[in-house]
Amino acid sequence: MIALAVGVVLVVAAVLACLPGVLGWWPDVLAFLRGSMPVLAVLIGAVAILIGIADIKDKKEAEKEEKEDQKAEEKKE
Repeated sequence: MIALAVGVVLVVAAVLACLPGVLGWWPDVLAFLRGSMPVLAVLIGAVAILIGIADIKDKKEAEKEEKEDQKAEEKKE
């Protein structure tokens, strides 16, 4: 319950800080968001590349296992 209250207070404080006239942080927030977008894009791209490589490796391993299973079935017959 305390965590919920603290969360609500922090969200309200952040919104009020960004409003024009209160603290006037909105231009700084926009500058931060603009600056963080390329970094975020690079991180997301790197993760996507790693996931793609892992997917290719998994497919190759699944094909190997399938071939081994087929060979094992042929030997049993």
